[in-house]
Amino acid sequence: MNIKLEGRIDANNAPQIEKEIITKLEKDNDSSLTLDMEKLEYISSAGLRILLNLKKDYTPDIRLTNVSSEIYEIMDMTGFTELMTVEKAYRVVSVEGCKKIGQGANGTIYCIDQDNVVKVYNNADALADIQHEREVAKLALILGIPTAISYDVVKVGDSYGSVFEMLNASSFAEILANEPEKFDWCVEEYVKMLQKIHGTLVPEGKLPDMKETALSWAKFMLDYLPETATKKLVSLVEAVPHDDHMIHGDYHTKNLELTQNEVLLIDMDTLAVGHPIFELASMYNSFVGYSEYDHEIFKKFQGFDREIGVSFWKKSLAAYLGTDCETKIREVEDKARIIGYTRMIRRSIRRNGLETEKGRAEINLWKEELLELLERTDTLVFSRNELDIRAENENLPEVQKFAAEHLAKVDCPPATAMQIGVAIEEIFINISNYAYTSDKGNTVVRVEVSKEPVSVSITFIDHGIPYDPLKKEDPDITLSAEERKVGGLGIFMTKKIMDDVAYKYVDGKNILTLKKNL
Repeated sequence: MNIKLEGRIDANNAPQIEKEIITKLEKDNDSSLTLDMEKLEYISSAGLRILLNLKKDYTPDIRLTNVSSEIYEIMDMTGFTELMTVEKAYRVVSVEGCKKIGQGANGTIYCIDQDNVVKVYNNADALADIQHEREVAKLALILGIPTAISYDVVKVGDSYGSVFEMLNASSFAEILANEPEKFDWCVEEYVKMLQKIHGTLVPEGKLPDMKETALSWAKFMLDYLPETATKKLVSLVEAVPHDDHMIHGDYHTKNLELTQNEVLLIDMDTLAVGHPIFELASMYNSFVGYSEYDHEIFKKFQGFDREIGVSFWKKSLAAYLGTDCETKIREVEDKARIIGYTRMIRRSIRRNGLETEKGRAEINLWKEELLELLERTDTLVFSRNELDIRAENENLPEVQKFAAEHLAKVDCPPATAMQIGVAIEEIFINISNYAYTSDKGNTVVRVEVSKEPVSVSITFIDHGIPYDPLKKEDPDITLSAEERKVGGLGIFMTKKIMDDVAYKYVDGKNILTLKKNL
């Protein structure tokens, strides 16, 4: 039952007010009572006795709402805030005419003056959401993530908002829209913050596991994808290892703010833990996926042209992975797209997308892309030092470029880099030409650099015919040209160039590792 209290409650009118409340309780036979004190101006000890009597004799479930700060202070000093739920009245804020600076899944952020912003929640009953976001934002700050902490909760229309101090703040979206010359700076700072987030280990149980959420998305697809495709999708998500490192969950250019030369992360209610692939999927959706069918959506959301957004995504992903290798970038992007499309299809269906022509067209586009990706993807996990590439001769330059980037990080001498490049060519071309009997397969090239002592290991992994090249007899290089057989020099040169070459066959995979001390 909800009853509004107005004016004053003192010794003169307290008995009458108590009688009226009891009569209503007995009439409605209600076991709970909410007293709305928005218009209550004064309460004395006589009024407090009413509350105590009601709780003791009629209903233990009493909730006081919209309590003014003056009356709340009385409740607090007399211990009533410990006896029952007492909710303060919230300052009313209007966002009419205010600049919208951000929008996420759970709310919209407005600039209410030069120094402050308010996040207005979509959920009208958002107090629990606000409390959650304040708690996780504090956790992030303690763990070293620069973010803003809400200092006030306000009423905005029919919902609630969190107020943050953001002095002269500009989102990265605004910077990209108004200062295009800062594009590279934005990419650098954006990736720097992303790496800081993903490098932050979160104490167990403090944040939700994004893998569990993604698994629910995958299982949702059972009624909308072929059964075999859905089973593979679920198995791919299940195979992603648990990771207690932080992910933001909604990381795009409207959720990064520049304020007084400091970059701050905002909109923290989506914080979770998990493998970075889940973060990259959300990023892909923000910059590419959601606007793939209707390009105009992007500018309405981010405030700058989609072409800039796609370029920003590509360059940020390259910087995050530490490579310009197009094959590596595309490999990781495709893994992110699988999660991204799954999330978008589910979201659209749950928002009645199948009931509109545009919604059906979007869903069909995403489904086609998803099914094609599922056919050729065996894992959602990626490593910065691994390249999963088709074993075809024309892909050799990509493999050599990928390895060269890692060698450059340890200032590998040019002569040594050239020798390693020769060894890479010999092994990769051999795999390309002979590993697979019918259709071509893939090769994983792993480059690992060690600094103590400085050395590089390059591992080639394929699922082709079992073959140990080290068992091949070395050619007799003392023979004349007429006497020598053609072929056999590749692995011989590799063994001479590298300091160690090792082979093993494990779980249906040829694994050949080359090591060179630098």
